[in-house]
Amino acid sequence: MRPTPADPAAWNAHLAEGNATQARKRVAADVLVRDGAGSFLLVRPTYKPGWDLPGGMVEANEPPQVAAARELREELGLTVRLRGPLVVDWVPPHGPWDDQLAFVFDGGVVGPGTVATLRPQDEELSEVRFVAAGTAVSMLGERMARRFSAAVARLGSGHPVYLHDGRADWAG
Repeated sequence: MRPTPADPAAWNAHLAEGNATQARKRVAADVLVRDGAGSFLLVRPTYKPGWDLPGGMVEANEPPQVAAARELREELGLTVRLRGPLVVDWVPPHGPWDDQLAFVFDGGVVGPGTVATLRPQDEELSEVRFVAAGTAVSMLGERMARRFSAAVARLGSGHPVYLHDGRADWAG
C-alpha cells in the first residue's frame, strides 16, 4: 500500500526514496564583472587550459548565486553585489561530463582601486585580466564564448536568457 500525506512519516520516507533515485545535475555559477572602462574580468584556471569567467561549481544544496559569490571571495578576495542572472544555459553531456546547468550572474562594475589590486587568492587561478568584450570572446573556449556573448547582450535588460549549449535558437 502506498503511503499518503495523512501519514507524514511514511509519506516523507516515500518521497525520500523517490528523491534518492532522481538524476542529479552539475551546476556552475559564473559572474560577469566589469571595470569602469567596460572591460570584462577573465581568470586563468590552473586546473584546465585557457581562460574562463570567474566563478565555479555549486556545492550540494547551495544556491547558485551563493556559490558565485563564494567563488569570487575564495579565488579573488572579491566581494560584489550580484545583480541577478543574465544567463541560464543547459550544457549537454560532453567528454567525461554529464549534463550541466550553467548560470552567469551580473557582478556589476568594480572601481579602479579594486582593478589595480585584484590578484588570484588561491591555487586554482594563475592570472586575472580585464579585457574588451571582443578580446574576451577570442580568449574563451567556444562554449563559454557563446555564453559570455549572450550574458553581455543581456546586461541592463533585466531579463535573463535561457540557452541550450550556449545557443538561444534551441527548439523548445
